[in-house]
This record gives sequence, C-alpha cells and structure tokens, in this order.
Amino acid sequence: MAIDANPGGVLSAQEIRLRMAVEPPLVRGYPALDDQLQPNGFDLTLAEIHRHAGRGTIGVSNAERVLSTLEQISFDADGFADLDTGIYHVTYNEIVALPLDVMALGRARSSLNRVGVTIHSAVWDAGYEGRSTSLLHVLNPEGFRVRRDARILQLVFITLSLAAETGYAGIYQGENVAAV
Repeated sequence: MAIDANPGGVLSAQEIRLRMAVEPPLVRGYPALDDQLQPNGFDLTLAEIHRHAGRGTIGVSNAERVLSTLEQISFDADGFADLDTGIYHVTYNEIVALPLDVMALGRARSSLNRVGVTIHSAVWDAGYEGRSTSLLHVLNPEGFRVRRDARILQLVFITLSLAAETGYAGIYQGENVAAV
C-alpha cells in the first residue's frame, strides 16, 4: 500500500496566518495578533492565575482522577499580580483549534526563563480545541511580577506526516471555551 505522506514540519508565521483565516481558526481570542505571531509559533497570553489549594490524584483510569482545588489570584488595579516562589495554574486568553493534521508543543518564552520562571505544558494533540491551562513555576527566590495579557508561552504548531484518523477526545476537549 502506497502512502502519500506530507513530511510534516513546524508551521511558519505565514502558514499560521493562513490557518487562522479558516473555520474554526487555528487561534482566536488573542489580544494583539501582530505582537503574538512569531516566525515559528504563536505567543499565548495570560488570562488567569490560580494557586493550588488541594491535592490531586491520578490513577489508572479517568474515574480515579481528582484535580486539585484552585483559588484564583487577583490582579491589582494596574493589572499586575505578584507571585511568590512556587507553582501556579495559569489559563490563557486564546482558544486553540487544532485540525487533524496539526499538533502543538508549548514552550516558555525566553524572557520568563531570564527572570527565573518557567512553564510546563503537555502535548496539544491533533483535534484538540479549547482555552488551555499550564503550570507556571516561579523559581526566582525574589518572586515574580506579571501583568494580565502578558505573552508567556510560545505555542509551536507541527504538521503531522499523516493526519490523525480521530482527534483528541479527552475530558479537556472544549475546556474553558464557555468562559470567553
């Protein structure tokens, strides 16, 4: 059986822009397209910050999963939040809709690393749509000050050599979309 496969690769800014012009757009809900579109990805911006206030559980099945309780951290009158050393749950402004031929990986912007902060993000599977979250880790012993809508994560889109037959169908499909 012959397979006519695309070799796959990272989407350029031009390809991302083209994929944002179709329904559903690759990314929507962004505050500043020209600032966020990068040569090899798209910067996601900070919408909300939460503190973990309870323990979580991961078992063998989804039935055994218990997510940590979260407490929202408020921004001050100027839109900033002051964070102590520790871990935080962040939500992005943008809604991402990955077609079946695209997956994504999120990486902390280099500016975060330069101030002692990083972001941990999972694989974004083909077919996922939602307003995702990540783990923000403040390592700097002096803490970290961040403004609402700051660009904190670069999402790199990767075309698959063959489109997925079925897309992501996990419990986070459509997450936080109603909140926009």
